Amino acid sequence: MAVSQRAAGRGPLNHRAVLSIAVPIMLSNVSTPLLGIVDTGVVGQVPEPTYIGAVALGALVFNFVFWAFGFLRMGTTGLTAQALGAGDPSEIRASLGRAAVIAVAVGAALIALQWPIREIAFFLIDGSPRVEELARSYYDIRIWAAPATLLNFALLGWFIGLGRARMALILQLVLNITNMALDVLFVLGLNLGVQGVGLGTLLAEMIAAGVGLAIAARHLRRVGGHWGWAQLRAGDRMRRTIAVNRDIMIRSAALIVAFAWFMAHSATQGDTILAANAVLMQFVTFAAFFLDGLAFAAEALIGKAVGASDRTGLSAAARLTTGWAAGVAAAACVVFAVAGEVIIDLLTVDESVRATARIYLPWAVVTPLVSVWAFQLDGIFVGATRTAEMRNAMLAALAIFLLAWWLLTPLQNHGLWAALCVLYAARAGTLAYYFPALVRSVPA
Repeated sequence: MAVSQRAAGRGPLNHRAVLSIAVPIMLSNVSTPLLGIVDTGVVGQVPEPTYIGAVALGALVFNFVFWAFGFLRMGTTGLTAQALGAGDPSEIRASLGRAAVIAVAVGAALIALQWPIREIAFFLIDGSPRVEELARSYYDIRIWAAPATLLNFALLGWFIGLGRARMALILQLVLNITNMALDVLFVLGLNLGVQGVGLGTLLAEMIAAGVGLAIAARHLRRVGGHWGWAQLRAGDRMRRTIAVNRDIMIRSAALIVAFAWFMAHSATQGDTILAANAVLMQFVTFAAFFLDGLAFAAEALIGKAVGASDRTGLSAAARLTTGWAAGVAAAACVVFAVAGEVIIDLLTVDESVRATARIYLPWAVVTPLVSVWAFQLDGIFVGATRTAEMRNAMLAALAIFLLAWWLLTPLQNHGLWAALCVLYAARAGTLAYYFPALVRSVPA
């Protein structure tokens, strides 16, 4: 059922077009946890239990640091998709070029500032002296991967913006499989311990970036257009790129605060509640792997529609991707409701944690149906590069979340989970407020 060929950029906009982007992203997302499992399994073979804690602690630092720069993925997707929709091959090139310049510059800055970042991070994260010592050695090696890591974000966003989700999947598989293989070589083969895990990640990020650039260079030959320094550093375009990335960074920081608040106040309720909430958050994360696929499809298809000045295509892309996302969310709810207790038992052997997680399982069951609208609207606004509205909506949603938590505190952990659902609803509601203006901004 073709709706708008212009909006799709390449071929008609239909269910197949949506799934051609969403399914590879879902597969890519599912492959990512395997990396953590292998990291843990490999260091777990070393007869020193502190190794597992050290890798987990070091990885946590980088998860927070690099998540803050996730704007390189999202911003590049929206800008590239719009250039594709507008039929501007030179701007497609420039979108990648600008993102790559920012990625390398920010990565170099992270390396230059590695000492204060490390000291602040390990001051805030409490670990035993031995675990912290090993985690610091992991950090000191992996930080050198920052430029390659951020460049991979930019490449991933560029491929998604072009609707080439299979290329994004290949890039992620190269990264993850290479990392797994190098972990086994350095830790089990060369007995390098935690340093081997850090070195494996460093080299895997560099290899993935090299492969990604090679694939991008091959694709650019088919795109056409030309490289030009004037196009790359054009004042209005560069200012727009920086503004988009700045807004998404602020939005991401607010989101980090909300989830950190959730976990911090889980911890204040005792170790058992903290562990139970951590188990149930795996349900939320698992659902997000699949909902992200549809949100990414929305980013690419909405961006093409905006670039082509096609309001009909925008509306069609929003309907198609949101319909699929709602179906995936409903399926996740059914799976969690039917198999939730079994999943809990697989994730923990502690009987007190199992019993506590079962009490709060209904919140994890309903969360996908509440969160799906926030995911989809995020994707729509990223594709349209209406990032100022995203920033404002997220800051308002954070304030609503904190107010809800304060009001619901007497309900203890039920109140905390209810506040998390309020956060998702507030994100969706605040973005929905801006949505009509977004649609009106695109010519009919």
